[in-house]
Amino acid sequence: IKAISGLESVSDTLEELWLSYNLIEKLKGINVLKKLKVLYMSNNLVKDWVEFNRLADLPVLEDLLFAGNPLVESMEESVWRAEASKRLLSLRKLDGETV
Repeated sequence: IKAISGLESVSDTLEELWLSYNLIEKLKGINVLKKLKVLYMSNNLVKDWVEFNRLADLPVLEDLLFAGNPLVESMEESVWRAEASKRLLSLRKLDGETV
């Protein structure tokens, strides 16, 4: 999988989405998933905050697995955790650990 698209038909009900170990670079299209609580997106190709910030359009996202993306790997874990939780205020769990 290289892109997130075609999810409109499940946007009113989808609460969990598992997309780890793919080739996703861009998060365009994720914004339609307003009920999404859990997103597992580890080991993809997201490399910048511009794309990560699209997750802020998910108002009830509380569990995010994002380790293994170039963005995460480019910084210290403490910096990553602080920045990610500052940008996604609804998060309760990040990369398997409580925020």
